[in-house]
Order: sequence, then C-alpha cells, then structure tokens
Amino acid sequence: MSSLLRIDASSRLTGSHSRALADAFETAWSARFPGGTIVRRDLVANPVAHIHETTIAGFYTPPESLDQKLKGAIALSDELIGELNAADTVLIATPMYNFSVPSALKSWIDQIVRINRTFTYDGTNFVGLVKAKRVVVVAAFGAAGYGGAMAAADFVTPYLKFLFSFLGVSDVTVIPAEATTADAATVASNIDRAKTDILKLVQAAA
Repeated sequence: MSSLLRIDASSRLTGSHSRALADAFETAWSARFPGGTIVRRDLVANPVAHIHETTIAGFYTPPESLDQKLKGAIALSDELIGELNAADTVLIATPMYNFSVPSALKSWIDQIVRINRTFTYDGTNFVGLVKAKRVVVVAAFGAAGYGGAMAAADFVTPYLKFLFSFLGVSDVTVIPAEATTADAATVASNIDRAKTDILKLVQAAA
C-alpha cells in the first residue's frame, strides 16, 4: 500500500499558497493511490521542538548506553524518523522566508538528520539511510525570477535537494509557484501552472 507523509511549514494557517499546493497534491495523490495512507505533520499548528544539548548527546550515544533522560530527549526524533521511513512519498509544503526555509521546517530537519539513523559516516564516506522513495517539495516564492535572474538567492531548492539526496533519496522534485505577492491575476496563473505540474507528476508516479 502506498503511503504519503505531508509536512506543512507555512506560518499562515489560512491563505497559504504552499498549503494550497499541498492540498492539490494530496487530492491528486489520493485519486492516484486510493486506499493509500496519509500522515500529516503540521509544523506550525503543532511545532517541533528545537534540538537541545541533551538531544545531541542522545544522537551520539550508542543505543545500549542510553539512560532515561537521553531516551526522552530523542523520543521526538525517533517518532519523526519513523514517520519518514514509513512513507513512500514525502511531501514538503514550504514558503520561502528570507531566501531560505522557515524555522519551523528547519526544526523538523534538525530532528530527522541523525547519525546512524538517517545517515552513516565511516570517516570517509556518507551513506543515506532514509527509506522513502521520493520527496516532492511544493514551494511558494513571494518574488519572481528564482528560476532565472534571482537563482543565486534561492536557498530553498538547492538546500532541500542536497539534504534529501544526502539522506539517501535520489528522487527529489521541487515544484515552485513564484510571484505569490504579485497582482491577483499573476498569482492565480502561477498557482494554476504549479497545480498542473503537480497533477502531471502524480499521474506519472508508480
């Protein structure tokens, strides 16, 4: 059975373009994979805690040496990694904030990027361990031109592509909607274009 993990990172709980794109993806995915399972993780409605000193200590402590304090410190990370590895498809819905990802999304990333759980390092090589088959990022960019003249200012697309590749997911697709702060007609056109790309991607998914 196919499974989808949906991650929403927009601070806007209403009127969010990235959430609207994620809704379109989820609707198309549900039609493509009827009976599939969907897990939703809203990083704003239910924020993920920042990692702390004890969290980091727990990450680097062998499982057999974890005491109750360290087990508690990494319990959320364990839960989030479990959701990630149970999914065939991971959907990340995010806006660009100040040229990068929102802090809510970064908190989730810091919890799931973990030595010997989502990647290994032997002193020479890194190997990703994440089991998801694909990651799809639907992103809302307030300005235009990130696919051209503004490309150097886009720290969302290259970051997320590199991150998930590092974790072992080779199939990473970013579908952007640019100029979401423009006039209504431009916004509607760009959102519709992104939704068309979403539908094509889902219909082609195995």
